[in-house]
Amino acid sequence: MTGAMRRPLVLANWKMNMLPAQVQPYLDQVIPEVEKDTAADVAIAAQDLYLAEMVRQSSQSRLMIAAENAHWTDDGAYTGETSPKALAQVGVHYVLIGHFERRKLFNETDERVNWKTKAALRNGLKPIVDLDEDLTAYEGDDASQVVLKQLAEALDGLTETDLKDVTIAYEPTWAIGSGEAASAAQAEKSAALIRTSLANLYSRELADRTRILYGGSVTTENAADFLSQKDIDGILVGKAALDPEKFLELIDIAQETR
Repeated sequence: MTGAMRRPLVLANWKMNMLPAQVQPYLDQVIPEVEKDTAADVAIAAQDLYLAEMVRQSSQSRLMIAAENAHWTDDGAYTGETSPKALAQVGVHYVLIGHFERRKLFNETDERVNWKTKAALRNGLKPIVDLDEDLTAYEGDDASQVVLKQLAEALDGLTETDLKDVTIAYEPTWAIGSGEAASAAQAEKSAALIRTSLANLYSRELADRTRILYGGSVTTENAADFLSQKDIDGILVGKAALDPEKFLELIDIAQETR
């Protein structure tokens, strides 16, 4: 399977942004445009309190809704957490797991990323597993044998069948929110390392069909460079996606590039 055969995904991560009055106008602008193009998948990750209404508003469209996090159990005494079972029943499609900000600010470990990935799959959600491991150390022949620690621990205990519903996202720590993205060549090298690691952990067939996203200061100016790379199958967009017009432009770029 070539990169052209993996369907690209453009994913907006609103993070803890957007007020209630902003959500419907944003969707009203985006949804009709999403319906015009079919060459890429499109999703928005938002705060929990918006998800049910966003699912309702987008239910007859191609736009998919994502949660920004979920717990590793379906229910219980976990005040302030969100049940993956509840997210699935609301109609959420994707869930972000192990985002850099969760790892850094909320002490999310690789082990918990693994638990959450399994919980998401158990409930029929499609996890987008984020990695921020430093990949600069892998060079030359060593790279062909690489098994990335974060990737291996996140997927521990999962089968190739499980992995059909998993997307991997790579966000270099220094690029998130910095305004400075990796170069397209750097991002491609990292995505290729992740794909090599998947092949070493599972199989080349599994690696070739797994979608890998790049995130970290993605803009309308650099998105085409990332999306044109062989091993990058989509973009995870933060700040730029808060503006619906820019988000639509990013979707158009994905349609034209892949």
